[in-house]
Amino acid sequence: MFKKITKKEVQALEKRLSYHRRLVWDELSPGDREKVWKTAEDYKSFLNASKTERETIFEISRRLTLAGFKEVDHSGSKGRVFQVWKDKVLALAILGKEPLSRGMQIIVSHVDAPRLDLKQHPLYEEADLAFFKTHYYGGIKKYQWLARPLALHGTILTAENKKINLAIGEKEQDPVFSVADLLPHLARKVQMEKKLSEAIEGEKLNILVGSTPIGPIETKERFKLATLRYLHEHYGLIEEDLISAELELVPAEPARDVGLDRGIVGAYGQDDRACVFSALKAAIEVEKPGRTVVILFYDKEEVGSEGNTSARARILEGFLPRLFSLKGETLSPQILDVTLTASRAISADVAGALDPDYPEVHEKRNAPRLGCGLCLTKFTGSGGKIGSSDAHAEYVYWIRRLFNQKGIIWQTGEMGKVDEGGGGTIAKFLAALGLEIVDCGTPVLSMHSPFELVSKADLYMTYKGYKAFLRAS
Repeated sequence: MFKKITKKEVQALEKRLSYHRRLVWDELSPGDREKVWKTAEDYKSFLNASKTERETIFEISRRLTLAGFKEVDHSGSKGRVFQVWKDKVLALAILGKEPLSRGMQIIVSHVDAPRLDLKQHPLYEEADLAFFKTHYYGGIKKYQWLARPLALHGTILTAENKKINLAIGEKEQDPVFSVADLLPHLARKVQMEKKLSEAIEGEKLNILVGSTPIGPIETKERFKLATLRYLHEHYGLIEEDLISAELELVPAEPARDVGLDRGIVGAYGQDDRACVFSALKAAIEVEKPGRTVVILFYDKEEVGSEGNTSARARILEGFLPRLFSLKGETLSPQILDVTLTASRAISADVAGALDPDYPEVHEKRNAPRLGCGLCLTKFTGSGGKIGSSDAHAEYVYWIRRLFNQKGIIWQTGEMGKVDEGGGGTIAKFLAALGLEIVDCGTPVLSMHSPFELVSKADLYMTYKGYKAFLRAS
């Protein structure tokens, strides 16, 4: 039998034994509040410059160069280096005081986001209008991409091997593009009576690009030809150049503050550029770490990490020999294995925040919430943790203790109810190398939509948490 205790003793017991989720805003000092707003403004600028994976890598490279980082083969590197692969992947390192064989502090994230890609033969004419055919990339709700302004970004190689980087639709004076939607008066059978997943067909996500003709009435495909003439006059393109081009349609809107209190950032691509920005900012501010710091920004996560710019590619294994060389340390297969298994890593990916309008898909006790700090996710996957890297208790404890010691406001979470759905990250591909790794990132509402929502307080705690991790010995 428990002996009777006083109310004061009960309160003390609860405080000592119970776990309570904390709201970041309640814990911030006046100085930290100012830093939250300042960090968010820098973040919005980063998002506006990083609409595609190539642009994100370019912006990361630009910021690293300004911070004194050198390309890995540069003679004046001074231990702060980076390397770019195919303009879509970047690895950076800050050489530490300890030997590499004692392990590294590694953060991995991804720079791609759901979007509409142009097909290889995109341009066609129909009903006196010119269109681009698209093939959507990643997991999207197709209806969200209709009847909204879109910008065209990408890379084209002309017949003369001239490389052109396009960005049309971001400036106020630019034209924008759009997928037309069917008026509700005629949509009852073809849209409204169908499942949401079937109401909009992928082949109907066609981009309106032109509406004025060229030449006399008898000219064949006058509207398509007018579009080709524009592309040739402004960029020197011919239609065949579109076959090898890499062109993407993304939302044309800039990042914006959301809410009267401006506490949330609304923007495209925050999965996973919230974590990319936080890891980059943290790395730039780290000086002379004990263990070598490595951060990897991968492509193709949204399509299962396929291809030679993804986390499945052997990019880390190719980068590490350069670091051993810079530190003047011997490398062998055995030493590489020891180095990787002694390393700690964070899979820096966002978490699906609790949506109060759809509580039925969340398990409230284990769902992350906006404003409660960065989210530590022990496992991902779907159903019975299928496709997950399930972090070990010892490593989750190490992260938890570190965050508590450094005053980081954090929470835990998982992707919805067990049988509801789920999703994976790149953690499992790094775990296969022997690393200790756990998912840890910023909670997001409206994930995979053209306008995702992130709390500025959570973003700040993500940056602070990553910085504490990179400085840990």
